[in-house]
Amino acid sequence: MAGRGTPATALLVRRGITHRVHSYTHDDRETGYGPEAARAMGQDPDRVFKTLVAVVDGAMTVGIVPVSAQLDLKALAAAVGGKRAAMAEIADAERTTGYVAGGISPLGQRRRLPTVLDASAAGFGTIYCSGGRRGLEIELAPDDLVSLTGATVATIALY
Repeated sequence: MAGRGTPATALLVRRGITHRVHSYTHDDRETGYGPEAARAMGQDPDRVFKTLVAVVDGAMTVGIVPVSAQLDLKALAAAVGGKRAAMAEIADAERTTGYVAGGISPLGQRRRLPTVLDASAAGFGTIYCSGGRRGLEIELAPDDLVSLTGATVATIALY
């Protein structure tokens, strides 16, 4: 792997999980981080997943959905047995996960949060998610992502 590692890549290496690291030059003017990643890698936006942090009944919770979709907050809350969900403030998400917005990985976070992966991930042999900084993506099997994060799999994407 070129460049410095991240807690996410270190976790994959430590656990011996098969994965590939992809990097691209992030454009600082770009705010649509997920679509930028899909374009830069020439990948289907349905196969590139974004990591979003929400607050469900007061608890920080991670939703992982394709970059082509939005997070269905009601479905996320239901998937973790909650009632109300709202997007977390960016500063709170960064502080809780240890990553910067646009580079929040579902892997290697400061502490393990309840996590839900959109069911569409099962349709791919491998998917892409943030590697822990802007311009760094990890390709891995959806089952490995579920195993490492303790994720629930549910339909949480809105198209």
